[in-house]
Amino acid sequence: MDHTNLEAIKKIATAKKTDFKTINVKRFNPVIGGEVSGIDMSQPISKEQVAELRQALNEYHVLVFRDQKIDTEQQKEFARNFGTLRKMALEDIDGDDPEIVLIQASDASQFVAGEVWHTDGTASEQPAWAQMLHIHQIPEIGCGGDTVFANMHLAYEMLSPGMKEMLEGMTAIHDAALPWAGYEAPPNLPKIEHPIVVKHPETGAKMLYINPGFTTRILQLTEFESRAILEMLFRQIEHEVLLSCRVQWEAGTVVFWDNRCTQHRAIWDYYPYSRFGERVTLVGEKPYEKI
Repeated sequence: MDHTNLEAIKKIATAKKTDFKTINVKRFNPVIGGEVSGIDMSQPISKEQVAELRQALNEYHVLVFRDQKIDTEQQKEFARNFGTLRKMALEDIDGDDPEIVLIQASDASQFVAGEVWHTDGTASEQPAWAQMLHIHQIPEIGCGGDTVFANMHLAYEMLSPGMKEMLEGMTAIHDAALPWAGYEAPPNLPKIEHPIVVKHPETGAKMLYINPGFTTRILQLTEFESRAILEMLFRQIEHEVLLSCRVQWEAGTVVFWDNRCTQHRAIWDYYPYSRFGERVTLVGEKPYEKI
C-alpha cells in the first residue's frame, strides 16, 4: 500500500461520527457499514429517528438491521419515511407488486443478478438514491449468499492527485444493455451520460460514479484509452478489500444502503441451495453536475 492510500484511508476512517440519541450504530469496520439497533420496522418511527437514520446513512453508507419481523407492506411503509418508492412495469418483475423486486435463487437458477460489482440503475436519468433489501430465507445449509459493499468516496480518495485531476470533468456512458450481454435484451433499454467524479448531494464529498455493471465508455478518451482507465478503476474496486464490508445475511435481516456512493455485489456461493428476499427502491434525483 502506498502513502496516498494510507492518507486516504486515515481521512475516511477517522472522520467524526454523530453521537445519536434515538438509535445506536456499531461499525462494521473503519470505512463502511454499521449495524443499527433501537429500530423496530414493524412500528411507526419518529421524525427524529428518520433524521438520524438519514444522517447515519450519510456517515456509514450501509445500515444493517437484524431480527426484523416485518411483512412486505411494513417494509414498504418503513421505506416511505425516506422518499418515494419506484414502481416498475409488471412485465419487468417476477411477482405482482410493482414496488417490490424479488431477489431469489434456487437449484433451478442458471445465474443470479448482481454477481458483478455495480451500482443499481445508473443507466437511468434518475438512478435510485437508496435501496432496502429484506432477506426472508437464507440458504438451507445456514450460510452463504453474503453481499459485499464498497465505499466510492474512499475509492476516489485513494486515487493519485494526477488521476483525480484527469478524471474530474470527464463523463462516461452508462448502458442498461450491458448486463444482458450474451442474452436477448428487452427493447428500448436506457443509455445515458454521467460525470465520472461527482459530489454527494447531501454531504458534498467527492466520489467515483462509474461501475462495471453499467459503465461502458469515457467519452473524452479514445476507445483504447477508455478501456484501460475503466479497467484500472474497476480492478481497484474488485481487488482493494480495504474499500468494503461484507454483510452476512440472517432471516429477518434488512440492509438499507446509499446507492449513490456505494457499489455492491452478490456472492452466489450457495448453489444448489435457495435464498429469497424482497427489495424496494427509493427514487433518486438526476445526478450531479460535472465538477
